Amino acid sequence: MKKILVAPQQFKESLSGLDIANSIENGILKVWPNSKIKKIPVADGGDGTLETLVENLEGEIKSTIADNSNFEKVKTEWGALGDKKTAVIEVARVIGLSKISKDKRDIMKASSYGIGSIFKEALSQGFRNFIVPVGGSATNDGGAGILQSLGISLKNKSGEEIGYGGKELLSLKSIDISGLDERMKEATIMLACDVNNPLCGPRGASAIYGPQKGATFQQVNILDDALFNFSEIIKKDLGKDVADIPGAGASGGIGAGLMAFFNSELRLGSDIVMELLQIEKHITDSDLIIVGEGQVDRSTVFNKSPIAVSRIAKKYNKPVICIAGSLGAGFKEVHSHGIDAVFSLVNRPMSLQNAMKDTSRLVEIATEQACRSINIKLHS
Repeated sequence: MKKILVAPQQFKESLSGLDIANSIENGILKVWPNSKIKKIPVADGGDGTLETLVENLEGEIKSTIADNSNFEKVKTEWGALGDKKTAVIEVARVIGLSKISKDKRDIMKASSYGIGSIFKEALSQGFRNFIVPVGGSATNDGGAGILQSLGISLKNKSGEEIGYGGKELLSLKSIDISGLDERMKEATIMLACDVNNPLCGPRGASAIYGPQKGATFQQVNILDDALFNFSEIIKKDLGKDVADIPGAGASGGIGAGLMAFFNSELRLGSDIVMELLQIEKHITDSDLIIVGEGQVDRSTVFNKSPIAVSRIAKKYNKPVICIAGSLGAGFKEVHSHGIDAVFSLVNRPMSLQNAMKDTSRLVEIATEQACRSINIKLHS
């Protein structure tokens, strides 16, 4: 093997994509010391997307303070890419469930307001292009908080501003965009998303994701009615129908809110990342592709980054192996989606905690053994 592309994603709660790539490289060099290795950590629009894009595109991570979904100030980050034009705002980093202790979660009042302040900070630094991974929020407000933060007025029947949170959208009667931050009119937003749920109904944001955020059956119905009212007022005042757009229900309806008011496009997160990293060009120039994921199971085939890479590789008949932290139910399904073989880190009885502590060395060992197995074929 002369040219090898190493394109893993992060192993959640363990190592970054770059750390995993470095360990894979060490394993390869023990078998093929003269090989040419290209390391491009990847992501699918979820956790790790910010670091992946910053690391690969000569950017930097900006530290800041913003409101979480409960209007508590939290330390967070956003990404400034090397082109000096594009910012990456990961929704979960600001208003994610992990930012709120379980005893303080209230989906009825949770607001996306804090994301708007990140937009304004990036705008003030000259950024006009935005990549927004939208998964993992604690909110169900249709992005209303973002709009309010950026100067859009959401009014009740008395002409007063409604409050914050998804429940407040029940009283929405009109939208006034005259106060919108003018800089947002110059902005383009790429929404990185891996779901296709509409805004409302049995497959909508409230019904599917509300319970995961603590909503009761009764609250799900109230929130669904609120988002439906939001979509009807958007249709009336803006002439846009966003309720049934696939992905409109992403992150408690943030997808719908950003698509309704701004120059926004919603795409699969993995597609956005693969395009920005020009992964296809590197695949065509490689003899072997090695991908990686913390756990490979049935869910991996739903366009997570190992599959996104593998599908491109198969266009050019390139072999793909995957280094996995562990193997879950249905992992063999990846073989019909472009991954030729999967190798697990777990090489002896061990606890998850011990495996996570020793991930770097275990990745190196698994990669070395995978490459040695390929050598058997090469030498036969």
